[in-house]
Amino acid sequence: MVCRRTLLFALALVPAAWAHKEPKTEKEIEVQRALQAAAYHCAPAVEEFTAARKRAWAQKVLSGNPQFQLPGYNDLFADGTYNQETIESGDTKFLECSPVEKTKIENNTCVLTPVVTEGPYYHKQGHPIRQNIAEYQIGLLTLLDVGVIDINTCKPLPNVLVDIWQANATGHYAGHPDPLPELRDEKPQVGGKRSGLLSAFPRTKFEETWLRGAWPTDQNGVAQFTTIFPGYYTGRATHIHTKVFTSWEILPNGTFDGGNLAHVGQFFFEDDLNLQVDKMHPYTENPIRHTHGRTRNWRDSLNIFEDSHGPEGQYNPVFKMHLLGGVINQGLVGYITMGVNASASYDNWWKG
Repeated sequence: MVCRRTLLFALALVPAAWAHKEPKTEKEIEVQRALQAAAYHCAPAVEEFTAARKRAWAQKVLSGNPQFQLPGYNDLFADGTYNQETIESGDTKFLECSPVEKTKIENNTCVLTPVVTEGPYYHKQGHPIRQNIAEYQIGLLTLLDVGVIDINTCKPLPNVLVDIWQANATGHYAGHPDPLPELRDEKPQVGGKRSGLLSAFPRTKFEETWLRGAWPTDQNGVAQFTTIFPGYYTGRATHIHTKVFTSWEILPNGTFDGGNLAHVGQFFFEDDLNLQVDKMHPYTENPIRHTHGRTRNWRDSLNIFEDSHGPEGQYNPVFKMHLLGGVINQGLVGYITMGVNASASYDNWWKG
């Protein structure tokens, strides 16, 4: 049986200076096209990489087992069931197709957004090293399977730190509950670079760490997370932030100090899925639901979603999502693969 495969891929080679804008000059466009060509050069390897990951998830998560718990640290770094040798050898355990695989865990093509700014809600030395980042936040169970590929070799990149952070179901980030008192009645900016946005909420609860965390990729280049589906806030489409570090130092409080930064990006979700989640509690309690409402992907402020599609529409920064059970409120599992330049280093700390 022929498996309909396409590529779930995230290109992370564009210089940080391009954040939030399309390449305009002939040279910039030429460079971006070259990067796209490099990504597509890796397509066969990533197709097989993603296919193996989805089949492994299908065995574990979609087998009817009610426990959707991710493996522990030791299990995650033990000898993998979907290693590169197995993929390359064509082991039918993971590479053959079945009707269930074709209809339920079909692969897809996705080239993620170029490098973008981390935004004002990143907490340096404030993200615990853990897989389950939800803590006690209420929302739709969402499991994330994030693969990392070295664009230079087209092979999975082990032992790099995938760092993610997101808003909760009502659109707030941990540590940033309220706007400044003088900005409580602020209206979204009209026109300009920050059109549609409000001023960032200040950090006032330094102890909060929910929906923030980082985890190293295993020997197969995969990091898995348990979280909830993110909520939305004024001017931004529903998204999850990510960074990839090739070096880091673990701190006594269980967080880390990032070293070499190889990628900064954002993940998005299909608007049709966002629309369905919007109808579920507690997402219905979003304070801007009846005023500004959720921003659609194509209207995302700062042009992050739009710019991620590049000058020829060849990027697509959207998770490929599947139901964990028979209905949406049983949870979701999402896949994406980031292609990073392991030798790159970006200075992309938020500067306001």
